[in-house]
Amino acid sequence: VTGAAIFPAGEKPRTPRNVVAWAHPTSGVVTRCAPTLMPDLAGTVQGIDYMLDAQYVIVATDYVGLGTKDTHPYLVGISAARSVIDSVRAARHIKDSGAGKRFAVWGHSQGGHAALFTGEHVRAYAPELELVGVAAAAPATYLTALFEADKDTQSGRSLTAMALHSWSRFFKLPLDPIVEPGAFNAFQTMASDCIESIEDFLKEDRDEKRLEKRAFLKVDPTSVASWRAIMDRNTPGQSASAAPIFLAQGTADEVVRPHITR
Repeated sequence: VTGAAIFPAGEKPRTPRNVVAWAHPTSGVVTRCAPTLMPDLAGTVQGIDYMLDAQYVIVATDYVGLGTKDTHPYLVGISAARSVIDSVRAARHIKDSGAGKRFAVWGHSQGGHAALFTGEHVRAYAPELELVGVAAAAPATYLTALFEADKDTQSGRSLTAMALHSWSRFFKLPLDPIVEPGAFNAFQTMASDCIESIEDFLKEDRDEKRLEKRAFLKVDPTSVASWRAIMDRNTPGQSASAAPIFLAQGTADEVVRPHITR
């Protein structure tokens, strides 16, 4: 797993620094979509100026498979949680970071999903760390409900394509039974888009319009047991969080629907 650690310049402090683990929103599901491959990673971390002024260490995992040759397990909760937690562990080994064991996790969208799962898994996975808070903005929560709500929207088609592309590889599930043959090339193009820069968003918009011209799904994946099981298994909230949760949700959000988050 690749990632970044950002901390104030100067000598290592006498007392350990608090850590904020940033869990990034959806950037894509293929290797080149890793945030650390962007020229301005720091500009993508929401609240970075405040956190550095407070002398925090910021860690930003790419998650498994972004920036490496592995398959990215998109919205697979335990993988995301471990990536976040391991980024905190890694920062503690960086000379002069001063990173201590106390951390908060902060994420948006896909990262909100990762943050919630971090709260659920940290005690068992990293008992040496102390999670003090979970902050999640517009997190992916009930995945089946989100898929059903978004399947006929432009952004929903994009995210559906990314999820199916990732899960088919990670869980070894064939796409032939659910993707129309005539739409397969457009589907693969859409699924391989990154959504980080302005240029990325413009390309995604063009690819979405091409996919919009045809129905690319043979069946609703939420109605297929093997695909629905992935969604159900990776819905957060199935065990208690190790720390208090702050949840933020825009009431006009048309991708992560407010009623689902509520």
